[in-house]
Amino acid sequence: MRPFRKTAVFAAVCILAGTLLTGCHGSKGRAEFAVPEQLDESQKIELSFWAKNDTNKTQTKIYEKAISDFEALYPNIDVNMRLYTDYGKIYNDVITNISTNTTPNVCITYPDHIATYMTGDNVVVPLDSLISDAKYGLAGSELKFDGPSKDEVVPQFLSECSIGGTTYALPYMRSTEACYVNKTFVEKLGYELPDVLTWDFVWEVSEAAMAKDADGNFAVNGQKVMIPFIDKSTDNMMIQMLKERDAGYSTDEGEVLLFNDTTREILKTVAEHAKTGAFSTFKISSYPANFLDAGQCIFAIDSTAGATWMGSHAPLSDISKDKFVEFETEVKMFPQYDPENPRMISQGPSVCIFNKEDPQVVLASWLFAQYLISNDVQIAYAQTEGYVPVTTKAMEAEAYQDYVSRMGEDNDLHYDVKIKASKLLIDNVQHTFVTPVFNGSTSLRDAAGQLIEDVTKSVRRKKNVDDAYLDALFDDVTALYRLDQTTGMGSGSKENMGPLPTASKALIAALVVTWILIGIYYVTMKLKSAKK
Repeated sequence: MRPFRKTAVFAAVCILAGTLLTGCHGSKGRAEFAVPEQLDESQKIELSFWAKNDTNKTQTKIYEKAISDFEALYPNIDVNMRLYTDYGKIYNDVITNISTNTTPNVCITYPDHIATYMTGDNVVVPLDSLISDAKYGLAGSELKFDGPSKDEVVPQFLSECSIGGTTYALPYMRSTEACYVNKTFVEKLGYELPDVLTWDFVWEVSEAAMAKDADGNFAVNGQKVMIPFIDKSTDNMMIQMLKERDAGYSTDEGEVLLFNDTTREILKTVAEHAKTGAFSTFKISSYPANFLDAGQCIFAIDSTAGATWMGSHAPLSDISKDKFVEFETEVKMFPQYDPENPRMISQGPSVCIFNKEDPQVVLASWLFAQYLISNDVQIAYAQTEGYVPVTTKAMEAEAYQDYVSRMGEDNDLHYDVKIKASKLLIDNVQHTFVTPVFNGSTSLRDAAGQLIEDVTKSVRRKKNVDDAYLDALFDDVTALYRLDQTTGMGSGSKENMGPLPTASKALIAALVVTWILIGIYYVTMKLKSAKK
């Protein structure tokens, strides 16, 4: 082979290898974002905004108004919204789109999800320099709207958006888990509702509610159906219970501590009450609100964001009007082991922005993300459900104070259960906690809920939940969520990314083949040289 041909072939192979590398890594090679000196208002910019919405058309209208108002302030920026029915679908689409450089510009998501988005270099924009920027940071001099300063963002909520000491999101709305209680039934059973629910109280009342009359109906409600205690989010249930007991869940570095003796004890207690029918879950029985509103549940645990579905006059209830049962609804803190030292999980969506080649586009994304935590958006959205604004600026605003002061005036905007749920979190921010965020923390959260779900199903199938059963369950859940791959990983880990997209698998396979061809070519040339 002539020298020229040898060189050409080798160059072609190297170019192919380089192309494949570029295709595999995509956005992972993007340059780190630097804040521009000035927003170029002569440049036309289009932003994609991914948000979650179920059936609440009021929330959709709030998003639409926020976009319209923002575009009026910045005529060169157009925001295109894409709505999803749940955060899991947003998460899956973002993961898929990272490999093709087609992530949205602005996304409503959760820090657990962001930790996985960060497995690519410079995919999610760190916000600390943007937050503190004198011109375009929080309350910056060049903003065209009255946004909050950093000091006016509730510090506990902002700290939730920190991963590995760096801020990667702005909090958007916050909620906690609450227990919606049929106070009328509690008193009918001969109990007095305490200020703070305890686990002993909830389990005792739940078992008492299982008593039936001579006709086979449940004595407390006169119906054929009664599930005294239903929990909507069993992942939060397990996490809360472990936190209250100061038991292990995970370390900040990502070490899995979930499978411990306290977890065993909790699961055996759950099994005991699931066996009698006193306890069930959303995944097994359906929405707690549906049973509560129909007088078929006493303790319904759900997010404070779900308050508009709860109670005798719930404005967003899914059941027909003839199924409602009149009762007094109380909104209580999630049940506690130690009522003198309460713990409440803080949760809710945050806003992150994705890095792009054009810094002007990223700056425009940041401005829109900031606009979402301005008073007009925060107060309007918080009024739709039991969410709480993330800024003291919004909480202390006259419009929001007027809203909460009119609790119970009507069963729509001022629905008492909804405002009670909001006040529950506002009054207890100091008692809130969050779980560590790292690549793999989403899987760990799912695993925590799976334990309760599996135990509840098993006792219904007449299985014995003993230590041998729990040993096998721990092994099964570890394997299912690949938690053995998560152990010891920090937020910067590149492992446990989940299944690769098909295109990425194909590119990696092609890359392997390319390097094999390079090796064959190299060996062939060496052998030919040796024969000369």
